[in-house]
Amino acid sequence: MELGSILQFLEDKTILITGATGYLAKIFVEKILRVQPKVKKFYLLLRAADAKSAAERLRDEVIGKELFRVLREKHGASLHSFISEKVTPVAGDISYEDLGVKDSSLKDEMWREVDVMLNFAATTNFDERYDVALGINTLGALHVLNFAKKCVNVKMLVHVSTAYVCGEDAGLIPEQPYHMGMAKKGDSKIDINFEKKMVQEKINELKLEGVPDKEITSAMKDLGIERARLFGWPNTYVFTKGNGRNAFNESQR
Repeated sequence: MELGSILQFLEDKTILITGATGYLAKIFVEKILRVQPKVKKFYLLLRAADAKSAAERLRDEVIGKELFRVLREKHGASLHSFISEKVTPVAGDISYEDLGVKDSSLKDEMWREVDVMLNFAATTNFDERYDVALGINTLGALHVLNFAKKCVNVKMLVHVSTAYVCGEDAGLIPEQPYHMGMAKKGDSKIDINFEKKMVQEKINELKLEGVPDKEITSAMKDLGIERARLFGWPNTYVFTKGNGRNAFNESQR
């Protein structure tokens, strides 16, 4: 697609962005607002407790950054009204169904209006708690897909992620078809639903034993590394990111 046709395509389009405070998402939003000011609207999903907190994160962690200096210079005193017209902060979390959006009116509005969805959300800590990494990097991809299916006018869904397909393989690695759901080591299949259930049962068990939160965090980090290495990945991050594609596959069953 040539530049001209991309700009044409984005005119009057409503775009939903997840992971809106992340590096790539901010670059995308700034670029579109700068080169295609006729974009209809951005919904920016931000992890926040409520609409006020989401608006504060938008101001401090997105629009207020140096990246938006050119837009500030271009619009001057009218920047605030321009942003208010074009950008709607949404409190949510892709770890949950319907992206954790609690405002039912806003959710219905998004389902009616969104034309394009881009999923930038991720946790990039190599030794993240397994429950957190699984929720965002793996199940989050599924929740984004399911949300897109409810958007009656959606024309495009883009999942932005590095593809972690080599695991701990070494040496010359020939190209070969990847079979969905297969582990990198052995002949095991990865059952995302089992992983989710196992994590919740482990947390419940630790809480019943009265284990302090700090120790639960440590146990969840250890579990993530253990599960990653069991299936042939070096750490929790690449394991859960690599399995985001398996979550997409689960939705087709």
